[in-house]
Amino acid sequence: MKIEFEVAYKGFIATHSSSRKGDSLRRLLEGHSHAEKLFLWQVWWPAFRSFVDLHPEFEVKDFRDGTRFLDFAFIKHTLKLAIEIDGFTTHASQISRSQFSDHLIRQNHLIIDGWRILRFSYDDIKDRPRMCQQILQQFMGRYLGMNDGSVTSMTYVEKEVLRHAIAIETPLTNQEVCQVLSIKEQKARQLLKVMHEKKLLESVGKGTQRIKYYRPSTEALQLLMG
Repeated sequence: MKIEFEVAYKGFIATHSSSRKGDSLRRLLEGHSHAEKLFLWQVWWPAFRSFVDLHPEFEVKDFRDGTRFLDFAFIKHTLKLAIEIDGFTTHASQISRSQFSDHLIRQNHLIIDGWRILRFSYDDIKDRPRMCQQILQQFMGRYLGMNDGSVTSMTYVEKEVLRHAIAIETPLTNQEVCQVLSIKEQKARQLLKVMHEKKLLESVGKGTQRIKYYRPSTEALQLLMG
């Protein structure tokens, strides 16, 4: 996966570099550093396996008629998601009280302008990447996929199973499907088997003869984001 990521990452940066100039290009080359690449490697890539509609060091108009840069922006249809990576000292010892207040006002204006915002600490990206992946997957499932008419290869029941699988922090089990859908164990097992064959779910663990645990597949997540 590392080689696949590096190839995709180089293409991702090259594509955005080729379409920028001036301060925007400088910010991309200088501002996109270790923490941002680690986020892509540890969090975004394992969660979605695609950089489509993701923009690094994205320039937005400031409420004071200037500009500011978001670490990442994901823009799809009417959704505008700002993703920020924060170090432990970002808003503490390294900035003044007035700068801290200004930062909050700027964030409020982003929300007023229709942006949704997710923030991740560097420590969580480094030490708890799976948790960060789940937060992003839950967000995408809620705001992009569950009622999207373009998702035509899933039945309503399959969407409900994926909705639950994205929302929980543990692998999906047969028993949980029974409870969520109020169906018997045999029917739940058959449903999971079909979703696994359709590559909507993938197995968790080493077992291949009798799968006990599932999670949403990359293909399903890409369909939901489609």
